[in-house]
Amino acid sequence: MAPNDSAETNGEATGTVVGRRKAARYIVPFAVAGVAAATIGLVPALADSGDPELPGITAQELIEKIAASDQEQLSGTVKVSTDLGIPSLGGLAGSFAPGGGQGESSASPDAKLMELASGTHTLRVAADGPGKQRLSILGEGSEYSLVHNGDDVWGYDSESNEVYHAESDGKERAGDKAGEHKAPKGMPGTPKELAEEALAAADDTTSVTVDGTAQVAGRDAYKLLIKPKQSGSTIGSVTVAVDASTGVPLKFTLAPSSGGKAAVDAGFTSVDFTKPDASSFSFTPPKGAKVTEADELQAEAEKKGAVDKAQKDLSALEDFKGLNVIGKGWNAVAAIELPGGAAMPAQGSGDVPAQAQQFLDALGDKVSGDFGSGTVFKTRLVNALLTDEGKVYVGAVTEDTLVKAADAAE
Repeated sequence: MAPNDSAETNGEATGTVVGRRKAARYIVPFAVAGVAAATIGLVPALADSGDPELPGITAQELIEKIAASDQEQLSGTVKVSTDLGIPSLGGLAGSFAPGGGQGESSASPDAKLMELASGTHTLRVAADGPGKQRLSILGEGSEYSLVHNGDDVWGYDSESNEVYHAESDGKERAGDKAGEHKAPKGMPGTPKELAEEALAAADDTTSVTVDGTAQVAGRDAYKLLIKPKQSGSTIGSVTVAVDASTGVPLKFTLAPSSGGKAAVDAGFTSVDFTKPDASSFSFTPPKGAKVTEADELQAEAEKKGAVDKAQKDLSALEDFKGLNVIGKGWNAVAAIELPGGAAMPAQGSGDVPAQAQQFLDALGDKVSGDFGSGTVFKTRLVNALLTDEGKVYVGAVTEDTLVKAADAAE
């Protein structure tokens, strides 16, 4: 491996480069987190196959290479693995939709893309400019496909033989802005978008260096390593494998500071930057398939009052007494006061039965400090402290950092 000129990039330099970057000109339906957001320790299919000899490059030059990439055409296979320390959300997807998923089509993107928030998945992707993308989630004996072609968005679930269809007609939906739905809300971003989000967040609390080279999907790549300089973050590092030729990020890995396999890992196992065949973006509902129009789902939700409920839920956010940010960089913590001072029931208060109280206590760790007392709820990346006084402190930080933030707010 040729030595690379690793260079620390401070927030000013990074911000300048990212600020000048071209806006992404395409939306490859490439799943992560949220994404983002969103992506296992390396699985065999993603393992590096050697460290290629490449010309030396500095971190800033590599960032500029990412910013300058404008590859609009590609196809390939992607493996995505997410381990946030939370249960699988696939079966809960409908619960987050207005009306609790009543009347929801099994082919709706909202129902299917939620499954990518946990576990390991194999995807096929294709893109031809901003108006044509295809994503297929491969299952055992089944497949879910999401096709965006011009003003049409099709979702097809082969297991249930159901089809979802939406049109971008500029009509406003609950909680959405008019005319912004060429692709369904919640469609995941590209590795490039993930990389740019991470770089845009870099400041003087961040180290950005070139960490050697790798091969991903048979292509030579540089590895950009982004790490916090601060202690107290649950994020250990972000590694982006950048195609040496095109500047397109091929792989995105987020490792937690606690160690173990990565919390989020998404990467191409094969990729082709030539123009995909036009047939990749054509779709005709199979014979006998149940076709559900997005407008029909909305009308049914409105009939059941689900849309009104969703709008009321959104308006309830206005009752928050403001969101304050404590700390900076990777240790930033959001402080929120819940409407009405909602809080966990106090132990022995009699508000809940003893068995129920034991269950609530088992969900998190009881903590105390200058702020009073409360419960910390944990995942591998994001932790939240709910105080007995009805305040919430949340961030990608450790339990100790949350408690210190709560104490500082008093």
